[in-house]
Amino acid sequence: MSENNLSFQNAITGLQQVPRRRKLLPWWVLIFTWMFLIFGAAVPVIIILGLLKFKFQISLLGLSTYDPLSFTAAFLVLVYLYKGIVALGLWTEKDWAVKAAKIDAILSIAVCCFAMVYTWIVPQIAEVHNFSFRLELVVIIPYLIKMNKIQAAWENFNDRELQHNDAYVKS
Repeated sequence: MSENNLSFQNAITGLQQVPRRRKLLPWWVLIFTWMFLIFGAAVPVIIILGLLKFKFQISLLGLSTYDPLSFTAAFLVLVYLYKGIVALGLWTEKDWAVKAAKIDAILSIAVCCFAMVYTWIVPQIAEVHNFSFRLELVVIIPYLIKMNKIQAAWENFNDRELQHNDAYVKS
């Protein structure tokens, strides 16, 4: 009886010590994860307020608009929605989350670069020289690098967990 009880306690202790995928994410990624979870949850409110003809600014990655019914606003709402889904996937440790995060980072870099080139070229047509470096890139590029580094560990996490549990059960 005490042997079974000890085995049960060891099993519970072993399960509590199994690391989570979320531990692969650095603190700064977790901060942005929560931020985009909130922004993603706000998407339905943004859509409703836009349909009710409220005027407010929507801005992200160098794109900005005050017209919530414009093409730019629709694009930004989709970006916020996608970032919210990625954040939810990372927080809930889904298998697809890191791949989606890498796509998010690549698309974000592309949008930032487009915004930088656009603000540089369009004012030149009007003979005003203006270049705007997007500071978002300072976070997005390390984010992409980090997602590349943890992708294998993230995707093989369940295999490691099963090996850990099998080794534990055999002992």
